[in-house]
Amino acid sequence: MKSYKDLEIWKKSIDLVKTIYKLTENFPEKETYSLTSQLRRSAVSVPSNIAEGQARKHTKEFLQFLYHALGSLAELNTQTIIAKDIGYLSEENFEIVEARITEIQKMVYAIISKLSTTIHSPLITYH
Repeated sequence: MKSYKDLEIWKKSIDLVKTIYKLTENFPEKETYSLTSQLRRSAVSVPSNIAEGQARKHTKEFLQFLYHALGSLAELNTQTIIAKDIGYLSEENFEIVEARITEIQKMVYAIISKLSTTIHSPLITYH
């Protein structure tokens, strides 16, 4: 059984967190406890849910955490749209982040699809 650290989706999610942290460093100080914090929490939630779900070692629980990760991705996408619309994110940076969010969403949906066929089984191995 692979560790969550070996999962490509977890690695890509960690890279997304790093990107969000880097981009929000330039947000106005007045946003530190508002939009900056919300963006960072949403981003961190994605790999955290993937890790926690995979560590549970049962397909049904992993699926539940993957759905939480999808929710966090939707929240993050909404917050990046807001950041772009109010001028905190450039169009270029927004497009980069949105492409990464979309890529990770597709990966989550692919894993959900694969796991849904074995919902009553112990956790299966996948890539």
